[in-house]
Parts: sequence; C-alpha cells; structure tokens
Amino acid sequence: MAAIDDCYNIPDLRLAAKRRLPKGVFEFVDRATEDHLAVTGNREAFEDIRLRHRALVDVSNRSVATTLFGKPSALPMIIAPTGAAGLCWYRGEIELAKAAAKAGIPLTLSTTSMTAMETLSDFGGRLWFQLYVWKRRDLSYEMVERAKRAGYEALIVTVDSAVPGNREYNNRNGFALPFNPSPRFMVDIARHPSWSLGVMGRYLANGGMPQHENYPAQFKSTIVSGLAGRREEMNHDSLSWDDIAIFRDMWPGILMLKGVNRVDDALKAVSYGVDGLIVSNHGGRNMDSAAATLRVLPEIAGAVGDRATVLLDSGVRRGSDIVKALALGAKAVLTGRATLYGTAAGGEAGAAKAIGILKTEMDKTMAYTGCNTVDAISPDIFFEPHGRNR
Repeated sequence: MAAIDDCYNIPDLRLAAKRRLPKGVFEFVDRATEDHLAVTGNREAFEDIRLRHRALVDVSNRSVATTLFGKPSALPMIIAPTGAAGLCWYRGEIELAKAAAKAGIPLTLSTTSMTAMETLSDFGGRLWFQLYVWKRRDLSYEMVERAKRAGYEALIVTVDSAVPGNREYNNRNGFALPFNPSPRFMVDIARHPSWSLGVMGRYLANGGMPQHENYPAQFKSTIVSGLAGRREEMNHDSLSWDDIAIFRDMWPGILMLKGVNRVDDALKAVSYGVDGLIVSNHGGRNMDSAAATLRVLPEIAGAVGDRATVLLDSGVRRGSDIVKALALGAKAVLTGRATLYGTAAGGEAGAAKAIGILKTEMDKTMAYTGCNTVDAISPDIFFEPHGRNR
C-alpha cells in the first residue's frame, strides 16, 4: 500500500486513483457534466469561507463524535451512494462498507451498486439504501422491501435525477454503461494492468462480469449487457409527491430525500413526514447550472429547524469543509468522490485513509476555532456572517 502511504490529503488520493484507473473509469468518477459549473461552484462555496481563530480555549478534550437520528456516530459524515465503487476496486462496495463500519459512520448503498444489499449486512455498521424510483413502481417497491428485510436503517429517495446528466466526456472516452469500450479505451485498459487484472480479472475469475445486484431479478444484467426491455422501466421523470406519501407508508424506518435545494420543497417534504433532507446537486453530475449546495443550505436549515435532520452533500474535500457545513446548519455531510478516490487507490485501506484524513482535518479545525464539541460549531467561527468572504 505504498501508494496510499504517500497520500496526505484527498487530492493526493485522487492522483493515486487517477494513476491506477483507466481514463474512462477515472473520469466517470471524477468528472461531472457539460462545463463543470456545478462542481466548480461547490468548491468555490467552501473556499470562499474564512474562519476566525479563537485563542486561549482549552480544547484538550475535544471530540468530533455526534448523534445522527438518535444513534452515535464517530464523525458527522456518511458515505454517499456511489454506483461506481465496484468498478474502482473488486467488490468495492464491500471495501467501503468495512471501512465505514470500522470508522463508526453510516454507509449508503446505491441502487446501481454491484454488490447485493444483503451481502453488506454481514459487515455490521449502519446501512442506508438509496433508491432511484423506476417508472414501474412495483419494481421500486420490490427493492424497498428487500432493503427492509435486510435490516437497512434508512431509505433515501433521490429526487434530483428526473433525466440523466449530459456527461459528454463519457462519449469522448468511449465509456458508458452498458460497457462497450472503444478500441482506444481497450488500449488504455491494457496500459493499466493493476486495474484490468485486479478488478476485471478477479470478477471474471469469480463468476463473470459484475452486475447490478440490487435490480429486480428480471432486469439484472452485467455491465456489458444491453438495456433492451429495461431502459424504459428505469425512467425517473414521473416521480411525484404522491410517491413520497407511498414510501412513507411502506417504510418503517428513517426516510430521507436526496437532492432538495429549495425551501418550499423542504417544507413540503416535512409535511409528508420525511425525517431527513439531503441538500445536494448530485456532486454536479446532473444539472450543470445547479446552485452550490453550501450556498442554499442556510435557508433550508433555517426554514426546517428541528422538524427534520438536514444533511449536506456535494463538494466536500477537506475536514474544514465539514466544519463549515455544520456551522451553516447541516447535521452531517455525505462524501462520495473523496472516499471513492481512496477505494480506487487502495480498497478498504484507501477508503479508511480518506475517512481518517477528513477526521484529522476536522479535528484540527475545531481546535483552531475553539470548538470542543460538534454542537459548539456555529456561524460565530466565520470571519464575516455567512462566510461570504475570502
């Protein structure tokens, strides 16, 4: 694991992942859509905030631990749903799940992941399931019932993906799912033997190409299979508030919506009995002109108050980002790319490295700003109100 031993921050892990992965796979994880306005905006929102050092405060007993939905969490961070983990590392979702469980934080499994939800139950930890609602609702209900039987704590319904993102780079790289690589991409695969042998080679040696294990049985297919008879059923553009009412009735645990960016939507979600709201723009991977999530967070958190738990997703790359999000009203953050970079670079050890880096950076930021507990983090740490400064 020499590669991750030389990584001291998330950008280092990103470069390690870039070296190990073929270009098409890396850019599928790393890039976003169109002109990358949303990705850039997410980072600029964090970088615009400056904090004030608080002197002469005893912070020798500080803790980054918190409580999420009534249960302890070692860090106010959750692994976001990422369907590409199984392409970054052999059975990458398992690597992420083991790292999250050992770190004491929740993991969210994506509908599009390549490991069955029941498998992750073997590794303990807090498990949340993210749902893309299919046009055929009975297929979505089948996935929800599976998650319920597997003991998942929370159901997260993604609501910001009515249509697929315009990810032009995938076409340029000859990379898409189902996997139909161009000759150029095949050459690139050959130039990355660690990935081609360590990931695809291991899948082929242990039962064949990976498949979307959480799809209903009649629509399961490998990553090289076609979408005949399935694409129409997977459309998300008919999702409505009526569906949220149904999911609330059928799901006995924590129900969250992911992709809320408006106060009126947040308040309506609360009225439908939703327990948590994830302020997200899908990591910039869908609408390129989407507002930075950190900029819309304060008004949503302020409007919702204690009626639901507000979480932030998209753009977190430093432990100080977590502190800034908490100061603006989030209870915790979700991280997707940061831990995927770690997984791609070193499996479970790489994912653990990413979590540890963010935890250490958060701890230091709390010490500098005089915060002994997560609950003590407030806008008081900002150089100016709302942090709109450099």
